[in-house]
Amino acid sequence: MTLKIGFVSLGCPKNLVDSEVMMGQLSREGFEITADRSEADILVVNTCGFIEPAKEESIQNILEMAEMKKSGRCRKLIVAGCLAERYRPQVRKEIPEVDAVLGVHELDQIVTLCTEEAPGKKPDRSRKHDPVPPRKLTTPGHSAYLKIAEGCGHECAFCVIPQIRGPHRSRSMSSILREAEQLADSGVVELNLVSQDTTAYGQDRNLEHGLARLLEKLAQIPGVRWIRFLYAYPSTLDPAVLELMASEPKICRYLDLPLQHASGRILHRMRRGGTRRSLERLVGRIRRAVPAVSLRTAMIVGYPGETREDFQELMDFCAEMRFEHLGVFLYSDEEETASFREKNKIPRRTMESRQMRLMTQQARISRKINRAFLGKEVEVLLDGVHPESEWLFQGRMAGQAPEIDGTVLINEAEIPEVRAGCFYRVRITQALDHDLVGTIVTGTPPAPAEHAAGRSKKVWTEK
Repeated sequence: MTLKIGFVSLGCPKNLVDSEVMMGQLSREGFEITADRSEADILVVNTCGFIEPAKEESIQNILEMAEMKKSGRCRKLIVAGCLAERYRPQVRKEIPEVDAVLGVHELDQIVTLCTEEAPGKKPDRSRKHDPVPPRKLTTPGHSAYLKIAEGCGHECAFCVIPQIRGPHRSRSMSSILREAEQLADSGVVELNLVSQDTTAYGQDRNLEHGLARLLEKLAQIPGVRWIRFLYAYPSTLDPAVLELMASEPKICRYLDLPLQHASGRILHRMRRGGTRRSLERLVGRIRRAVPAVSLRTAMIVGYPGETREDFQELMDFCAEMRFEHLGVFLYSDEEETASFREKNKIPRRTMESRQMRLMTQQARISRKINRAFLGKEVEVLLDGVHPESEWLFQGRMAGQAPEIDGTVLINEAEIPEVRAGCFYRVRITQALDHDLVGTIVTGTPPAPAEHAAGRSKKVWTEK
């Protein structure tokens, strides 16, 4: 009997990639991955444990799966990921329904754990290590995340990622390019590069201009149309990357640059460094180097000791910079961090008020930015039918990353047929706070080098 495995994947895209790798390994060994958790013989919860809301969501999902184990078909419950790595003893003690705990460095044990439940089945230990683990994509077939490194070498006062994930470790360029080619051969046209510190790629391997070199090679892969990278760290942003972004059409003019704050006093307490003026200069350099770049950043409000003046400086900075996309997060007081020992903690009600004020300001900025698109035609990658309405399609411009940014809503088409995963010219007819609305005018043909015969060309070499 083939065992069915159900997955719950929580947290960021990096966690999603880990889940896809586990599912790919299990599929290769003959297990069936099911989306119906009530049909699963084994349930796997891949958790996030970075901040309090993520921990709460992870625990809630574990408890829900534990109830399913009690009352349903499930015989084994496995908890993996960051929460498992960070709170292994607590998970084992507090939730006895959990049969196994896999930390972030043990995910390759998933096959062995599941095989133990399969009568007469043994894991294939003769299989050689594959530098490109098999993956079962859970994103739309035309778009995928590509993890290029693991861990982080920074010591931000509020962050537990280095303790959970370890120091920064770049994948070999050949393994990344091999995986990218496999994804392109399967029909992926959009690659979103992820890691904890994407702009530090290659530094631990003594690669000069590592990310720029990687992006340049990825752009040579036939079939790939868009390449975007997320989680850039301000101090490791290489000018060579900006030059390539400005000159290579396949590199999206999009930069995700989490700045966290603008007050020099708070940045110093966060161990981030810099001042409002230095960040203004950085943003200015980026926009001069890459015209029409779409900038996303993330800010933390309510950091210990944040005064009204500090917060107002943050508000003024964001109003002046006019970021295309902005995420605002409440400070999370994590016990292993340096900030946990800080005094002058901000009341939650004050944090929530500041978050609302900054997001309200950003909504006005975003709407004004979106109004500039009215009447214009833009290139859009169609993701498919809108999840909340069968009468709408949704897609994204190059300046909109999947899941975290706004979308382009399609309510009309001037061509007879449209398909998800294809590129279209869309005339923008309405501007909302974060989304745009438009009409499909025509399709956009692939570049000449991307015909099927070109798919066999290799752009990587073994080192």
